[in-house]
Amino acid sequence: MAKIREIFVSIQGEGPYVGTRQLFIRFCGCNLHCNYCDTDFEIVKSKEYSPSELMNEISKMNDIFTVSLTGGEPLFSVEFLEAFLPLLKAAGHRIYLETNGTLPDNLTRVIEYVDVISADIKLESSTGMKMNIDDYKRFFEIGSSKEIFAKIVFNDNITEDEINSAVQIAGTAGCEIILQPEMKGNNFAVSDSKRDEIFECFYKKYRKVRMIPQVHKFLGVI
Repeated sequence: MAKIREIFVSIQGEGPYVGTRQLFIRFCGCNLHCNYCDTDFEIVKSKEYSPSELMNEISKMNDIFTVSLTGGEPLFSVEFLEAFLPLLKAAGHRIYLETNGTLPDNLTRVIEYVDVISADIKLESSTGMKMNIDDYKRFFEIGSSKEIFAKIVFNDNITEDEINSAVQIAGTAGCEIILQPEMKGNNFAVSDSKRDEIFECFYKKYRKVRMIPQVHKFLGVI
């Protein structure tokens, strides 16, 4: 069983798949507590599902291809995913995993069913928590067998050491880095000049980098 906060169809608002239609399954619970997190995944507002019950809910929605597992942290419910993801695959769905990138052992248990991995690299300057570079490198090394990209939320406090570490982590998989300026509500928390400076610093060290803000906030979608 897993506690699910919500199930909804919307537009992907982050990363290289921005603007695409997906079905989102928002899991409750997370192993991290980031300072900038604005996600409402309270367990008291959730509903508990078995894998078959959740599949029944999805089957009621028409014209669904890509299913985004988001949260919270989906890999926090890895036992549930081990039973649920084969059902999704058997139904012909493409599986898009949105994850904080800190649970490599859990990823190993379900990666065969995943098509795309959107993995955060959490910086201490924006989350208030120390990075475990070795765990991230392991996660991205495991994920490199699939389509994977890194998302990095940053603010004015980002350091060059953090940039170097992020580049090393992404380089483990040779994947693209998507930079996301931190936002306060619908406004950027990063000055224009600092945003451009940070992009250039990344680009000099690693050419596979793009700046894509959280577009869903501007579109007014979930």
